Amino acid sequence: MMQRLVPDELPTRDEQIESAIRATLEHCRPFLQRDGGDVEFVRFEVETSTAEVRFLGACATCPLMLMTLRAGIERWVQLHVPEVRRLELVREDIWRR
Repeated sequence: MMQRLVPDELPTRDEQIESAIRATLEHCRPFLQRDGGDVEFVRFEVETSTAEVRFLGACATCPLMLMTLRAGIERWVQLHVPEVRRLELVREDIWRR
């Protein structure tokens, strides 16, 4: 019989998935760096299958950042790490106003 996990027992991190996300982002980074930008992994939330990333440099202020996130990076990550359902952008600058 399969044992069910109760909410308190759910894993908070999955290092294998996090490692796969980081490796996949490494493939994307050179394309962003050519234009003076970059992307970094922040965290992966197991419960919602959501990865958080942060844009750096020129990407952080680019008007096309959401298109880059959704049509580029998110699709690439989901293709290589099927456990990821969504990528979310972490923007610290909106809290500094």
